[in-house]
Amino acid sequence: MGFKKQEKPTKTTSKPISIFLIILVFLLSACRANISRNEDGSLNVETTISQQELQEAITAAIADPLIKEITVSLQAGYALVSGTRERLNDPGKTDTLSFRLDPGVSDGQLTASISNAELDGNPIEQNRVDNWNQTIANRIANVGQRNPNATSESVSITTSAVTMTWNVTR
Repeated sequence: MGFKKQEKPTKTTSKPISIFLIILVFLLSACRANISRNEDGSLNVETTISQQELQEAITAAIADPLIKEITVSLQAGYALVSGTRERLNDPGKTDTLSFRLDPGVSDGQLTASISNAELDGNPIEQNRVDNWNQTIANRIANVGQRNPNATSESVSITTSAVTMTWNVTR
């Protein structure tokens, strides 16, 4: 007759593991992150993305096969975006695309506000601009957020990078 060794109940370690995983995701992401703990246990995460990362996000958000060579120039507080658009009926000719992009935060969500959107000096239709505002904000958030429990606190652009601050709860 053998004796069975009594097993100890395992401790719940989900809280430390989930915090570790959140930190690991930020460290392994393409953007750089500074992480600190708030008094309420949430995390304050500051992520920084480069001009190139912003340019890639905007290019993916616009998603128009006729628009090529998108370039982003970071300015103090905003970004200038330019590119070329092939003409649908005459692929040998191109038009110049340009707009100003101002990022912001509203109700914990990252926003994008395009102004002065022009194609060869002519204003771009508002419904297209509205769509780009939404898709660009979503793409930038996907690059910087990296956690579904994060709410946006602030966003700023300098001539060298885009910095976003997030509050991450459990």
